[in-house]
Amino acid sequence: MAPRVKLEKAAWLWVETVKPEDIKQEHIELAYRINIPTCKRGICRRNCKGNPNCLVGIGEQVWLGEIDENTFHNIDDPNSERREKNIFVGLTNLGATCYVNTFLQVWFHNLELRRSLYLCQNSRAQEHNIDSDYEPQSICEHLQYLFALLQNSNRKYIDPSGLVKALGLDTGQQQDAQEFSNLFLSLLEETLSKEKNPNLQNLIQQQFCGQFFYVTICNQCGRSSTLPSRFYELELNIQGHKNLTECITEFLKEEKLDGENRYFCENCQSKQSATRRIRLHSLPPTLNLQLMRFVFDRQTGLKKKLSTFINFPEQLDMEPFLEGKLDQRSVYELSAVLIHRGISAYSGHYIAHVKDALTGDWYKFNDEEIEKMEGKKLQLGIEEDIADTGKTLSRKPKCSKGYHCSRNAYMLVYKVQEEKSSDLSRTNVKVPPFLQKLVDQDNHKFEEWCMEMANMRKQSVDKGRAKHEEVKELYDLLPAKDGEPYEFIPLDWLKKWLDDSTATKEIDSSAFLCSHGKLHPDKMGEIKRVSLQAAKLLYERYGGGPRLDGSSLCRDCVSERCRVLRLKKQLDEDYKEISNLVKCTPSGEGYWVDKASLRSWRQLALEQLEEDEHETKHSNGHTNGQGPHTNEFGLDVSGGVEDETKTFNEDIICSHGGLSILETERKLVSNEVWTKLREYFPKAPEFTHIQEPCRQCLTLEQEEKDNEAVSKMMALDQKNQLLNLFHEKNRPTLNKWPQGTDRLYIVPLFFVEEWRKFIRRPTKSSPVSNVGNSLLLCPHGGFMFTYDSLINGEAQHIALLWPNEWEVISRLFIVDKPIAIHCVRQTTQDSSTMQYTTQPDLCWECRESFLFQQQRDLREYTQATVYVRKVIEDKITAKDGAPDLNACSSEAEEEKEELPKVDGEKDPDFSQSQDGAKRIKLNDSSAASVAASSVTSMIKPGGIRRSTRHRKLRGEKALIVSANQTLKELKIQIMHAFSVAPFDQNLSIDGRSLTDDSATLGSLGVIPECIICLKADEPVTDYAAIDDAYQGK
Repeated sequence: MAPRVKLEKAAWLWVETVKPEDIKQEHIELAYRINIPTCKRGICRRNCKGNPNCLVGIGEQVWLGEIDENTFHNIDDPNSERREKNIFVGLTNLGATCYVNTFLQVWFHNLELRRSLYLCQNSRAQEHNIDSDYEPQSICEHLQYLFALLQNSNRKYIDPSGLVKALGLDTGQQQDAQEFSNLFLSLLEETLSKEKNPNLQNLIQQQFCGQFFYVTICNQCGRSSTLPSRFYELELNIQGHKNLTECITEFLKEEKLDGENRYFCENCQSKQSATRRIRLHSLPPTLNLQLMRFVFDRQTGLKKKLSTFINFPEQLDMEPFLEGKLDQRSVYELSAVLIHRGISAYSGHYIAHVKDALTGDWYKFNDEEIEKMEGKKLQLGIEEDIADTGKTLSRKPKCSKGYHCSRNAYMLVYKVQEEKSSDLSRTNVKVPPFLQKLVDQDNHKFEEWCMEMANMRKQSVDKGRAKHEEVKELYDLLPAKDGEPYEFIPLDWLKKWLDDSTATKEIDSSAFLCSHGKLHPDKMGEIKRVSLQAAKLLYERYGGGPRLDGSSLCRDCVSERCRVLRLKKQLDEDYKEISNLVKCTPSGEGYWVDKASLRSWRQLALEQLEEDEHETKHSNGHTNGQGPHTNEFGLDVSGGVEDETKTFNEDIICSHGGLSILETERKLVSNEVWTKLREYFPKAPEFTHIQEPCRQCLTLEQEEKDNEAVSKMMALDQKNQLLNLFHEKNRPTLNKWPQGTDRLYIVPLFFVEEWRKFIRRPTKSSPVSNVGNSLLLCPHGGFMFTYDSLINGEAQHIALLWPNEWEVISRLFIVDKPIAIHCVRQTTQDSSTMQYTTQPDLCWECRESFLFQQQRDLREYTQATVYVRKVIEDKITAKDGAPDLNACSSEAEEEKEELPKVDGEKDPDFSQSQDGAKRIKLNDSSAASVAASSVTSMIKPGGIRRSTRHRKLRGEKALIVSANQTLKELKIQIMHAFSVAPFDQNLSIDGRSLTDDSATLGSLGVIPECIICLKADEPVTDYAAIDDAYQGK
């Protein structure tokens, strides 16, 4: 099938020879493309949007062949969640709790621990009503319930979130596995110690607790002292060792105590050199051996993982390491290996290999997944393939029979070897009835869930089958045959009907209607023509409307489109003719046309025709994001005119609705030209050659000219009377009181700036009428500044006047309150002093309040800038005044703005005065400055502003801080900026050291724009490594 654009063009080719009044039914059907041949499956690969008869590629492919019933639903088989026969139950990973799951599986397979836990009193479980969910409270209750579910649950895996929540663990953060093991056993021991049964009180000690002695021998007198100690696991250093025997030997080896580490001998009554060793005295039935893979790295300040291969046996004889009790059993069998996958101590994944005490089979526990090893042998598998890719991989050493080798094992669990017994009670642990009742309740809920999921799957399949039959039935009926009744159905609805993943809604055709309530011809690419029989069935089953049939083809829309397209074709010829006609001067009569419209009338006509072409479109018919339009003939009707809403000849109308007085903006055209233009712009405003310009505009124009003349005279008069003030010549200053006067007057600088602006451009600026001295006074009418404060930087908001200038200003402007400063000379026999007073007097109350607020602002700030300057041996690392060459571009631009500009530069802050001297413009923003503003800049005697912006030096960096931020937090910022660790930073301001890390910057006197000196004890390159450690202090 031809492309969509070609089909659209072909639908309107007939307009070249048919006038709107001559349109017949056949032309309407051509415009709506009723008779385009229907596309056939196999020939047409995708749907032809320009052909309303193409019903291929709308989603029917998946329904017409053989259907896989699994596509009718997205529900997994609930039996996949069911526990397999002879396989243990897994535990859900709640985010980062795999290390918890491994220990729980190891402890569950400790039959003595499980049997003893089942014996604990649990009145809550025994009295529980099965109509409600059981919620354990204590750690012991949680562990009881969890072990019972692990033993007899029908689920493939269970959720340990109750226990994890009771332990207060963060499910999103991985904890230290070795530390968790110690803490949990201690917590369990404390809980069991409260049991009434004495066998349960000492359960943890009986199972996991052993004893050794620290034996210390004085080198001076030979006295031996022993210190007993209990252990629940042996922590073995693996660095530099190859097998477990070496690790245990190092743990027990003798160490020397000398130097600062000498031992205090009670016999010698002084510190003496000595030797110390550990003597194993007794071992527990369950021997936990921690392989210290996670060690502290002093260089980085972080933990790291050791990937050393360690060889360990399946049968471990501890007799060579025991001293004392020779009658205890010392041969152990390997029962569990805990593995850490990953190269980092702070991340990775934990799994456990555990031996079933009943069958001797080995299982791998990986959260929800449980895998049985083949041949009753431990197989570590791919766990040993994960290593540090950044280093050279060491080859795995060969292991002899009965031994295993691992670079990721971090804990080995050995069980004492027992004589085989026929007593099944020792190996067969049964769940107590009160716990089994709870397990049965959970299993019942699981079976109900499985049935519910199975029913949902069945319903989805049944629904899919019915939909399959419906589509096969209706799709064959969809194509409309020639000469038979038909209707239109939206293409988008048909696609959703064939898409089983979306619910089928009722048919909505309202978006395809024109303003006449019929089918819009522009919507034929979004709608499909179907047979009347198929349409009836679809509307009966899904409802909706309005229904569009053969009578819905809109003659009015087709006629209007025909008129517009014919005018577009005629436009080029009219453009040439009008261009020639406007060159001739009309013979007295004609019409006024706006020159801008006359220049762009062709583009305006195209836009007007396009608007007319689409004005019948229903408001709901616009597609989202509809942009510039290109019509069927490829004419681009977007752009070209700055104002898209501009209409022809609109600029010729004044604001009062009359003819504009601007004769240069309009042109008189002949009647012939206007007649042709009216064909394209029938609503354009019309003014004949005899139309007079707007009288109101003429009156206003004259008034404006008169007002400008008055303003110029006023500005010239004021300038002549205050010539020195305008040119800033012979200005008084407070630093050196002028001779010949004892009084100077004060006015706001804003008043002077506005007045100068008016003098320079009297026709563009408003005249100044009020001095506005109240800006410099407090609410009580008192003055806000002292003589000393004015000469020390607070004079940037005032201007000083001579007495004669004040007299002129008093006559020319409204003065709300005079402000003057007096100089009184007091002469004594020895010296002469000057005293200064103001009128009105200083308001001390408001002055103190202003100073207090100023100091408060320096202590309570947010998002302020401070500068940190690094010094080496009390010398700043950069020369004063040298800007930072690495400063950001915005800072460089700020520095550049402060430099004076040379002649000839186009500076908007300079304007040329009448006498040719270059003057600086006054900044309008000074209007916002009032007496209570903080001092940020100085005014030189000439009135030129000197910038007080801080100039950054090399080696100095700006940091954004807040007053409530602590010194510790500032040090962390400095660490990232200068690569200096917080404990190596010595900070000071003006020689005053900052040492209290917990104090806030406001309390330490750190104010905005201040400079903090940083002296580093020693450079640290890997500063990021100690970030977490420092923040965790």
